[in-house]
Amino acid sequence: MNTHGRGLRFGATLLALVLAMPQGLQARYQPSHGWDAFSEQDEVQLGVQSVADVNKKLPVLPNSDPITIYVQHLGAQLAEHAPGAKWPYNFHVVNQKEINAFALPGGPIYVNLGTIQAADNEAELAGVMAHEISHVVQRHATRAASKQMAAQLPLSILGGLLGRGAGAQLAAAGLQFGVGSYFLHNSRQAESEADLIGTDIMYDSGFNPHAMADFFEKLNKEGGSRGPQFFSDHPDPGNRAEAVSREVATLSSRNSYRADSDEFRRIKQLAVNMKPLTAQQIAAGRGGSSQSAPGKGSSGQMRVFEHSAYQISYPAAWQVYGDANSSVTIAPQNGVSKNAIAYGVLISEYQPEDQNASLDQATHELVTSLRQSNADMKQIGHDEDIRINGNDGKSVELIATSPIRTSTGKALRERDWLVAVREPDGSLLYMVFIAPDPDFGSLRPTYDQMLRTLRLK
Repeated sequence: MNTHGRGLRFGATLLALVLAMPQGLQARYQPSHGWDAFSEQDEVQLGVQSVADVNKKLPVLPNSDPITIYVQHLGAQLAEHAPGAKWPYNFHVVNQKEINAFALPGGPIYVNLGTIQAADNEAELAGVMAHEISHVVQRHATRAASKQMAAQLPLSILGGLLGRGAGAQLAAAGLQFGVGSYFLHNSRQAESEADLIGTDIMYDSGFNPHAMADFFEKLNKEGGSRGPQFFSDHPDPGNRAEAVSREVATLSSRNSYRADSDEFRRIKQLAVNMKPLTAQQIAAGRGGSSQSAPGKGSSGQMRVFEHSAYQISYPAAWQVYGDANSSVTIAPQNGVSKNAIAYGVLISEYQPEDQNASLDQATHELVTSLRQSNADMKQIGHDEDIRINGNDGKSVELIATSPIRTSTGKALRERDWLVAVREPDGSLLYMVFIAPDPDFGSLRPTYDQMLRTLRLK
């Protein structure tokens, strides 16, 4: 009898505790954790260093600008509800036309002016920013860098680097987090995690979380010049709206959300009246390492190259090496030196051993073949599925050693972006976009533009 009574009292107490919990906290998405070679202090230091690099290479609006002040205020409201470590979040606006945003390690977040121009309401802009805050929460950039360091460096060297500070670790591995860094291009898994955590941040801040998915879906449907840069950095994990809806269903119901604000409408009008620079204009006039990339100052005009298997456009100031029936290199002046490509794109064909091999299998076989011919080449992360003018394709990020040397004779790290697409006869047409790692980000818009013009015959 007494035992039964104690059981009832325990059950009542447990029920009271559950009911007393803040609504919506019982089933929400829990941030994942993974091995990270960088301490939280290292991560903050990396963010400070990266901000200095980004602000040199991109046209960032001053902190006194009304648009920046508004974004900082909105960002602070969202960051208050970010789970995990209390990073020193800070927010910046880039005077760039393309719709995009990115997060640096440790808290700095950048939003392109084009994103503000494209947002229909405050909730859509808040959704983009909550998504970027979530990448910081998950430490996606340094976790990705840690994986590469573990794959790239012998355990004996890696063990000696740990605890020596962020700068020493990055320098030894030849890595960087500046403009165009691979580690700011997220995987689909990272995007999915950022969507779910962003949903909770939106909800806790009073915004309708569906606005985040709606904005991404709008970009996806519109395509054209609005979506490519955003989705090259933020690959669609698929079923975004459905995933957000499932997460919202775990939260307590809410009758109303924050309405659009007069302040947002005022700031958007200011943004719409501005004429931000395009990525190509920024690449032509700013950025690059001390080893400046050849051909950046091109006028933006394009020429068409007709190959027997494909058609592609390229910057008019660049040169084509090869003919309509051979492998081709398209590069800026002085981009090819001593039979090595420092800047430009190699376009060739690959015949897989098995004619019936899937695109995935054939691409992996191609990567293996390329690495066998260059022992220094390594793959970074996982390959991604992409669409190239209606055709299924694969995208793979690789690193190698550039033929470019610094003034002290040290070789730069090279970024190689491999894109492969199946041809009608079963072979692969593949392109390798090449640049030293510090310059790859500034050339990426040109490479993206070339890829969008590719047509198979």
